[in-house]
Amino acid sequence: MGLASAPSSLDPRLATDASSERINRLLYDRLVDLDDAGMPVPGIARWERLRSDHYRFFLNPQRRGFHDGSRLGSGDVKATIEFVLDPENGSPHRTTLSIIDRIETPSGEEIDFFLRRPDPLFPAYLGVGIVPKEEAARSYPFNSRPLGSGPFRFVAWPTEGRLILQRLRDAQHFSFLQVKDPNVRIMKLLRGEIDMLQNDLPPELAAFLARQQGVVVTRAPGTNFSYIGFNLKNRDTGRLRVRLAVAHAIDRNAIIEYLMQGGARPAQALLPPEHWAGGRGLSPVEFDPPKARELLREAGYGSGHPLELEYKTSSDPFRVRIATIIQSQLARVGIRVKVRSYDWGTFFGDIKTGRFQLYSLTWVGVRTPDLFRYIFHSSSLPPGGANRGRYHSAEVDRLIEAAEAAGDISLQAPIYRKLQALLLVDLPYLPLWYEDQLFVHRRDITGYDIAGDGNYDGLLKVERVTE
Repeated sequence: MGLASAPSSLDPRLATDASSERINRLLYDRLVDLDDAGMPVPGIARWERLRSDHYRFFLNPQRRGFHDGSRLGSGDVKATIEFVLDPENGSPHRTTLSIIDRIETPSGEEIDFFLRRPDPLFPAYLGVGIVPKEEAARSYPFNSRPLGSGPFRFVAWPTEGRLILQRLRDAQHFSFLQVKDPNVRIMKLLRGEIDMLQNDLPPELAAFLARQQGVVVTRAPGTNFSYIGFNLKNRDTGRLRVRLAVAHAIDRNAIIEYLMQGGARPAQALLPPEHWAGGRGLSPVEFDPPKARELLREAGYGSGHPLELEYKTSSDPFRVRIATIIQSQLARVGIRVKVRSYDWGTFFGDIKTGRFQLYSLTWVGVRTPDLFRYIFHSSSLPPGGANRGRYHSAEVDRLIEAAEAAGDISLQAPIYRKLQALLLVDLPYLPLWYEDQLFVHRRDITGYDIAGDGNYDGLLKVERVTE
């Protein structure tokens, strides 16, 4: 399988990048998984809510052991989650799981979670892969030599750009090969050096592959959320009229149709409408250049005093092209934009530290609405959260806290929908689109199911057909 970027860490307690998260799902079992609507379903455990702030999980007797032959028990679960909760370890999952007050293990098969406050969605937060307690206590290097209990086991990582796993059910080996350049990636596919690609291809290359006899291109609606972020502390982008002017000046439908060749659907909110807490029925910010010009005039900008903005993006060629088109669309209403592209580390470092006016990014694997606190609550400033635009709204804080305090998911859903409607009014983010999931494979490969969030679970069933 060809990858645009290699995983950075195969320790599920610490990994943050998409490649690592997707491969860790293959290597490590989780207590809980999520269905297509974002609802929690049993992974290797079922659960009971004994009190509003007390959950008991029961491990599945048929679960796999760790790949070294040791048994996965409640102590391993407790040690994994407590590692995440320890602030000294710097786990990115700590904010989500900080609702846990303490963990007890009544038996080797049961885990009790006592919460600081009631939360009916708590099981959905337990998607962290479980590592063995004994090895963790010895500082085992899970990041480079993963040891889990998932359907794939680690074989070798001979170079930074080549990772080899083995599927347990049939001992089939799978290699994950990093090929940064998409043109080189597709040439390797056409020559048979790579069997599969997923995403990270410009639309024209996907269209080219669809015309090749030995290749199959398939798409599925995606849930990864692309957006433009604003710095609310900046004197220009901190003004609502400016953010609205930018929103009305961007023709998202044209970008989707012509640049992305239909490979996305417009987004109005962080969560897609099919999600149980999704932003259903929201009216989009319309493409309306005259309205954008009017808003700029009301804000005091014009030919003698034009609005000048800096737009940061990654150095990925396709992302630069999107930024350039947005630059052109904004210029038509009188907004002068300088596009700055950087390598990923520099770009993301600037975003986390608030050194931007505008930027574009994509949230990958959006599954649970606890992300609203992480992104938009006024207490979630980096590094403790992802409120990178320094957004502050007392009403948004109140709605987030009200949803968390609601005693049932059915009570949370309307609160989250009201919250997303308010975010569309304030525009700390300008929703752009949900990009489709793209899977490209040679014709002798079959059985891969595409996931909406782009995970690699399809590798559980994929096969090579031989004549």
